[in-house]
Amino acid sequence: MSEILLYGGKGGVGKTTMAAASGVGLASAGHETLVVSTDPAHSLGDAVDRKVGGEPTEIRQRLWAVEVDPQTGIDRYQSLFELLASDLADAGIRLDEDEVAALFTSGVMPGSDELAALEGLATYLETDRWDRIVFDTAPTGHTLRLLDLPSVMDRGAAAALDLRDQVRRKVNAARTLVFGPMARRGTDDPDGFTEMRERMALVREALRDPDRTSFRVVTLPETMAVRETERLVDKLRAFDIPVTTLVVNRVITEAGECERCQARQTVQEDAIETLRTALPDLVVRTVPDRSGETVGFAELEQISTHLASTES
Repeated sequence: MSEILLYGGKGGVGKTTMAAASGVGLASAGHETLVVSTDPAHSLGDAVDRKVGGEPTEIRQRLWAVEVDPQTGIDRYQSLFELLASDLADAGIRLDEDEVAALFTSGVMPGSDELAALEGLATYLETDRWDRIVFDTAPTGHTLRLLDLPSVMDRGAAAALDLRDQVRRKVNAARTLVFGPMARRGTDDPDGFTEMRERMALVREALRDPDRTSFRVVTLPETMAVRETERLVDKLRAFDIPVTTLVVNRVITEAGECERCQARQTVQEDAIETLRTALPDLVVRTVPDRSGETVGFAELEQISTHLASTES
């Protein structure tokens, strides 16, 4: 069983519900489980019918939930660039607040949502508090940018380190000329950029480890969704993300005498079969259509039974 589960897909397919149901199933199976929402439009609290905030909250026995606060990631990494600005000031290069912000945003941050999600990933991957961590990711575009962000930030941090080291060498040389060797700045001070690179390496390694991580694509049984799902799986594999499962949500199981419902059911069955054929190496799980039913623990327990083979 993977330690890290990620649910992804386009907006509106039910990722949050599937992630919450997965968390309920894992907790019921005896695992200390944390469900993390990295979607900027948080709805995890609505899915579990509990108040969920920026710190992990126990919402049920062995089940915790958290909605990542975007500002946390921004504050953590912007502070590093403020330290860089301080080093530049030592060399006589002074930046105002707007210039520091510009250096930060142009250097590493494609979007605060992705940065916050990355900070959440790094923070909770570093802890051994929970047996299982389930991530409810943002819609596809955000998720793909998130997966690329560790490399982008690593390059930004490397450039910042190089700039900082150049500046420090010049400052130390100037101070030594004036005050002698004792004036040199220490080089063993805590280094935020090095720590950031280490955190990025941790995230990259964890997300690509098939022994630890499983990515589950949530989709709908619709003709257009088939091609979208294939493209998403291809892109995830390009990042070396271990995609294991397709979760097909809102599947009609009983059409009754309704001819239109029967026609929709036929279209859905064809779409599911096409998915199975196009992606034969992935496990396909179907979740019945529960439109109109209130989401809460009772419903999540029912949904988790359809994911049961992956929640052991």
